Amino acid sequence: QVQLVESGGGLVQPGGSLRLSCAASGRTFITSGMGWFRQAPGKEREFVATSSWSGGNNYYADSVKGRFTISRDNVGNTVYLQMNSLKPEDTAVYYCAAQALRRTTAQSMGEIGYDYWGQGTQVTVSS
Repeated sequence: QVQLVESGGGLVQPGGSLRLSCAASGRTFITSGMGWFRQAPGKEREFVATSSWSGGNNYYADSVKGRFTISRDNVGNTVYLQMNSLKPEDTAVYYCAAQALRRTTAQSMGEIGYDYWGQGTQVTVSS
């Protein structure tokens, strides 16, 4: 059974940093992509970042570009999201997601491109 477990969320002041982690178990994802999405209160879930199967191609939502960095460990089953210069509008539940099969870049930037999801971790940016 595949499981994705996020950790690292919490309360941080504007301008601060957090590092989210997502550990996958049940199968290897070294040959497929993993990504992060988020859902703010009253809004739909939105794409944040994705890392390709090789880890060499990363893509970001415009709203986080230059502030967030996605990375994966050498085994490929853990994905991280380093979040810097956090803003109140980054407040959301952050979800980790993984692909059963390799997808295109376009597919990897939408929920439809992912087959497995974590339960989410809350990130609150507030003074």
